[in-house]
Amino acid sequence: MSARVVISAPKGMSGKTIISTAIMYGLLKRGLRAAPFKIGPDYIDPSYHRAFAGVPSRNLDYVLMGEEGVLRRFAKYSAGFDVAVVEGVLGLYDSVDGYTELGSTAQVAKAIKAPVGVGARRREDQQDSEGRGQRP
Repeated sequence: MSARVVISAPKGMSGKTIISTAIMYGLLKRGLRAAPFKIGPDYIDPSYHRAFAGVPSRNLDYVLMGEEGVLRRFAKYSAGFDVAVVEGVLGLYDSVDGYTELGSTAQVAKAIKAPVGVGARRREDQQDSEGRGQRP
């Protein structure tokens, strides 16, 4: 079982991709191989993962794959790597239905038994990205 970490945030648009790719690139520069993953059906973020990790990123989608599918895919594509870096979807507990954990980052993290690092943006940065603040 390789080392693993899930990168999440309190809500979407909080910088998870920047943090995830920075970790992947930092590991690569130190001679370690990172296996990149993205939770959910996303194709944009995995393209950034590939650019910074040097290998294809794989999706882990609990809704489409079920727990067994997620576990099989994670085991298959993390084998032989030093660290698996998994970027979450939206916020840590955001789910398909808004009531259960179905499809959430938390659900996948539990399934793959990974610790979760939660990043948060500064209020000023968040306001700027939402169009309410202006940068000097």
